[in-house]
Amino acid sequence: MSGAAPIAWQCVTQCRACGGALTVMFCDLGAQPLANAYVNPQSAPESDQRLPLRALVCDACQLVQLDTIADAGAIFVDYAYLSSVSESWVRHAADFCRQAQAQMNPDFVVELASNDGYLLQHFRADGVRCLGVEPAANVAEIARARGIDTIVRFFGVEAARDIARDHGQAGLIVANNVLAHVPDVNDFVAGIAVLLAPGGHVSIECPTVLELARQAQFDTIYHEHYAYWSLHALEKFLGRHGLAVVDAQPLPTHGGSMRVTVRHARDTSGPMPGLVSMRQSEAEAGISAPAFYAGFGPRVSAILDETRAFLTQRHARGDVIVAYGAAAKGNTFLNALGEAASTIACVGDANPLKAGKLLPGTRLPIVTPQQMAARKPDVVLLLAWNLATEIDSVLAGLGLAGRQMATAVPCLVLREIGA
Repeated sequence: MSGAAPIAWQCVTQCRACGGALTVMFCDLGAQPLANAYVNPQSAPESDQRLPLRALVCDACQLVQLDTIADAGAIFVDYAYLSSVSESWVRHAADFCRQAQAQMNPDFVVELASNDGYLLQHFRADGVRCLGVEPAANVAEIARARGIDTIVRFFGVEAARDIARDHGQAGLIVANNVLAHVPDVNDFVAGIAVLLAPGGHVSIECPTVLELARQAQFDTIYHEHYAYWSLHALEKFLGRHGLAVVDAQPLPTHGGSMRVTVRHARDTSGPMPGLVSMRQSEAEAGISAPAFYAGFGPRVSAILDETRAFLTQRHARGDVIVAYGAAAKGNTFLNALGEAASTIACVGDANPLKAGKLLPGTRLPIVTPQQMAARKPDVVLLLAWNLATEIDSVLAGLGLAGRQMATAVPCLVLREIGA
């Protein structure tokens, strides 16, 4: 999206999952532009529209969520995120597909928010019938070019009924990193219950509030993420739709995620050991108590203060500072930094949909990795910290071995590229 058109938005005071009151403040990041509203320099407005960016906690179910809701149609119809840009994420998807076929043997797989076909391509290569559901037409077109049958629409009960009528119910529904992006989660999950075949499975992956809080990952909070899930909140929510979690496992992706396996409640026979273990981990952390969520805001302020001081000092001594990874989390981080972000010369990114554009809010130029390396930076601030190992190899391959790479979450760390 260009960021030029005004974005419709609303403030909410009730939980989007259960209707409970939102009273406990988790994090207030001020007024920020939409994190994926990359700006075309040829048609840039004078400034980017900013909306309050606050995450609160539901009193009743403890779901962490935003209280200012941007219109999903404006965010996801023309989207700049391509899953296949990350080689490690594609490998992660391939591993899942092999595991799912061995354990579930699905005859029809539907992925919700299927992006550019990064996952379904592996099922298709093995001859499994599959269908993608993707609201961003530009991204869906890339998947179709790969031979992945893809429907362009938002998913919910109506879409589920249409898919079940035209294609049949699904033996496996995959929902990777989409639950956070859904404003009407009740319609979305009710649709899953409609589309899921008797005896079928749902696989949901999403970052966990437990790790978000432990590692102070505040930069994963942005307007495209309406909610931030714990297993505790997710089980309560799914149960109201006749669905039950039967297994769960922690994942290292996105700084700490969970993969939960879900079935119709009538098809379950009891929790697997992984689910029991994750429930216990959350209980020991106090995930259902208000004290767990207290103190997060001050930790965020400390991280930002430390990073501002570092950037200001290095810039004052004449160092060239660049950033890498024009990801949504990076935009949250840079806009929260305020004036200190102006010490950064440019942001490198391998996504061809982003090159040549400007970051929303800070208006930093996005360049190719090669153009970034040509600046001969002294410091590379890594914004996509969840891909640190992969990106370190990329930077070393660009001739930046021996230069410094900095990450700021959960604290400022400097390391030598390629070491």
